[in-house]
Amino acid sequence: MALPIIPLAVVAGAVALARNVHISPVDQRVEDRLDDVGEGFSVHRDKAGQQLNSSYRWKRTVRFGKNGQGYEIDASALGRIKFKKVN
Repeated sequence: MALPIIPLAVVAGAVALARNVHISPVDQRVEDRLDDVGEGFSVHRDKAGQQLNSSYRWKRTVRFGKNGQGYEIDASALGRIKFKKVN
């Protein structure tokens, strides 16, 4: 009997991620930065070409039923990749 590899890999990844999550207090500076991110995906590069910054924001309102309860979903992410020559 063959083992289902993909479901096992997903479970193993979820367990590894859950072990590395650290709950920390909310940092208002980070919250303000995430609120400033424009909707959609954008990438920025510095003049020297050594750093690449990206941001993404997806904001939607979901309503269940015609007059039902509504929920706002706001997902934001920031990313940075730096390239540096070393000897």
